[in-house]
Amino acid sequence: MQSPLFNYAEQQSQDRYVIQNPQMLRVSLTGSDDVLARKGAMVAYQGLLDFDGEYKTPSQRRAQARTGEGLDLMRCSGQGTVYFANLAQYIHVVEVEQEGLTVDSSYVLALDSTLHTEVIAVDSQYGVSGTGKYQLNISGRGKVALMTSGQPLMMHVTPDKYVNVDADAIVAWSTGLRVQMQSQTTNSSVRRRRGNTGEGWELNFLGQGFALVQPSEVMPPQNAAIGQGLAAQFGAGQHGSHAQNQNNAWN
Repeated sequence: MQSPLFNYAEQQSQDRYVIQNPQMLRVSLTGSDDVLARKGAMVAYQGLLDFDGEYKTPSQRRAQARTGEGLDLMRCSGQGTVYFANLAQYIHVVEVEQEGLTVDSSYVLALDSTLHTEVIAVDSQYGVSGTGKYQLNISGRGKVALMTSGQPLMMHVTPDKYVNVDADAIVAWSTGLRVQMQSQTTNSSVRRRRGNTGEGWELNFLGQGFALVQPSEVMPPQNAAIGQGLAAQFGAGQHGSHAQNQNNAWN
């Protein structure tokens, strides 16, 4: 049999994480180094591998129930090769070191089991109750595979050049950055979007590091309408990008 499809044969590499193609991740397991991946993300594997639901501590369950932020993971162990993908999103491997990584958990595909995760809050500059945004802080040493809708933009933040990003377009940033949620409105109209521009909440970054931005403010919905209200405006509500990403991944 002959076909151009054979140009897409599996990549041969000794590396643990390999981008098989822009929308598929290949991870090699040797029996001593488990990988955690979002539930349902496995599309193929070779070898003797086991897939088990990852246990959540009571504090992790409470944090996810309270904030909507957290990872629903499966543990992949054994010896072999496993391929991950999610909705044909673009995949990027990041090495997490001392500086740490803060990320919207909706965009995490897989990570080393040695990494530590914790839910943190981003406050609104107005101090308005309920207008904060929750993110996931990843620390330790290891690799994490992130997903974006389309090819992303990596923005460098320096002490003399701060960066503003739409709250629905941000994927991840350096944990050491100072970040605050803000809106280009007066305090009296903070709960409304900017006139008829369609722009709403954004994150303001200062310090030294990077911010990863995707070219999409929300994931394309699957059988879901774009939401309404303040929470949906910055992607943290039932129909915002965060919820759409999670719902799409589990469907």
